[in-house]
Amino acid sequence: MDWVGLLGRVLMSAIFIHAGYGKAMEPAATMAAFRHLGLPLPGVAYAIALAIELGVGCLFLVGFRVRVTGLILAGWCIATALVAHYHPENRDAMIHFMKNVCMAGGFLQAVAFGTGRFGLDRT
Repeated sequence: MDWVGLLGRVLMSAIFIHAGYGKAMEPAATMAAFRHLGLPLPGVAYAIALAIELGVGCLFLVGFRVRVTGLILAGWCIATALVAHYHPENRDAMIHFMKNVCMAGGFLQAVAFGTGRFGLDRT
């Protein structure tokens, strides 16, 4: 089952690392999108998004402090679901909302059960 945990971490972290890389390559467009969402400090939101998506995403991938990083990513999933995707009148947005909620559940599984043998924590 440790291999399954590793595969889960790879699959779950991939979306954050990919998104963080995209934000890093397009800072102006990312901050414009944050402004469009009505975030009051787009530069601060950008820095936080990079730290969480790239930094915490990579830490989760390698299995470092999975219970802490998983909790951070679960919270990030719920926060971004509420800020960016909660539009009950828009079916596509709600699919993304529910995807984020589902991912938060997956991260909470990692919080509950740890990283397994194949991670820096080995729990």
